[in-house]
Amino acid sequence: MPDASHALVRDIKEARPDHPVLSVIAQRWSPRSFADRPVEPEKLRQVLEAARWAPSSFNEQPWRFLIATKDDPEAYAQMLSVLNEKNQQWARQAPVLILSVAKTTFSRNDKPNRHAWHDVGLAMGNLLAQATALDLFVHQMAGLDPEKAREVYAIPEDFEVVAGAAIGYLGAPDDLPESFQKSETKARSRRALTQTVFEGTWGETAPLVDDEDHA
Repeated sequence: MPDASHALVRDIKEARPDHPVLSVIAQRWSPRSFADRPVEPEKLRQVLEAARWAPSSFNEQPWRFLIATKDDPEAYAQMLSVLNEKNQQWARQAPVLILSVAKTTFSRNDKPNRHAWHDVGLAMGNLLAQATALDLFVHQMAGLDPEKAREVYAIPEDFEVVAGAAIGYLGAPDDLPESFQKSETKARSRRALTQTVFEGTWGETAPLVDDEDHA
C-alpha cells in the first residue's frame, strides 16, 4: 500500500475528540487489513509487557494470553480455527493472533472475581496503547467459539475466554474481501459525553459535560 494511501486512511480514522486526548488514543483504530509483514518479537514483548502492568482488583492480574504467529503455521491454524467463519476471512492476514482469557476466581480465596473481565479489559487497553505507539494495529474480536478454545487449549474450568485479537502492521483495504472494504475508510464516531456521563439520577447529564453550560 503506498505511503500516501496509508496517510489518507490514518487521517480518516484518527479521532476528532471534543477535548484533547493522548495521541495513542486518537490514533488507535481497528483495521481488518494487515500487511504481509511479521511483527518483531521485541515489539510483541513490549505490548505484552504493557498489558502486564495494568491495574487489577487486589492485584490478582486475572489476565492470561494465548498467542500464535505465522512463524508456527500449525499453532496459527489452530488459533484461527477458534474464530468464527466471518472473522477468519480477514484475520488470516494478520501475522499475530491472540486470545485473552480471564481467571474468574480469586487466587487468594477461590471466591468469584466479578471484576475479572473488567481487569482483562484494562490489560488489553494497555496493550492497545503500547501497540499504537509502536505503529502496530490491533483488531479485537468477540466472534469466536469459547468452548472450542477451551477444548483446543485445555483451558481450566476457572478460566474463561474473553476475546480474540489480531495484531500487525496496517495493510491495504483493497486486499480485503469486498464486504469488509468499506469499513476500512469510514470515519470513526462516538456518543457525546452528554449521553454517557450522568449525575444525580440515571439519564440526567452531568453539568460537568453539559455543552450548554460551557457555551
